[in-house]
Amino acid sequence: MIRPAGELRDFIAASLVAPVPRDHREDGALVRRRRVVTALTLVIGSVVLAATLRIEPGNDLFYVGALALAAVWITGGLAAGRLHVGWAHTRESGVARPVVQPVVLALLAVAVFLAGAVLVGQVPWLAGRVDDVLDHARYGSLPLIWGVTVITGIGEELFFRGALFAAVGRRHAVAVTTLVYGLATAATGNLVLALAALVLGLLTGAQRRVTGGVLAPIITHVIWSSSMLLLLPSALDLLR
Repeated sequence: MIRPAGELRDFIAASLVAPVPRDHREDGALVRRRRVVTALTLVIGSVVLAATLRIEPGNDLFYVGALALAAVWITGGLAAGRLHVGWAHTRESGVARPVVQPVVLALLAVAVFLAGAVLVGQVPWLAGRVDDVLDHARYGSLPLIWGVTVITGIGEELFFRGALFAAVGRRHAVAVTTLVYGLATAATGNLVLALAALVLGLLTGAQRRVTGGVLAPIITHVIWSSSMLLLLPSALDLLR
């Protein structure tokens, strides 16, 4: 007999709570190198992010800025040291590459954010802050914006849940990387975007802690950001 509550509890435990056993210990010299590289990358990336999101919608310079930002995160993430793909628990008490779990979590996150759009759409100031971001999709090339969104999402996970997570160390890594991710996004001056980053950062940080790698966070981030890009504008327009 299927127990929905029990299945949900087991899924949450396997995907967000119970870490897969692994040994990723690194010597002090490598950790120090990671911290220097991630600190420099974080400063540069925050500046490029703020500048990119201040470009007027429809301006082709936005694509240049967004790709430059993705390049910063990817370069910093890979230059800081080795990154792991990660493993996920299976129903048979084994391990496999994390694919199904991050897809399910991403779809759940999309449902929650779309439900939140119902509230956001009723508050003009909040809706305006969301429009500031989505206008790039409304007035630019949607295929190009989507491609940039995917590449940037991958880059952010390689850096924040990859290099930065490893640089922080085991203690409080989820909390620290989530806070830093939120603060970096806050450099845009967009409060709604920063709050969304905190929620997404907490979810992907928990996945990184459990799986020990960047694959699960990347899958969740790409599905979530793509869905927000394609579905959120229509959801907000319908509510107005």
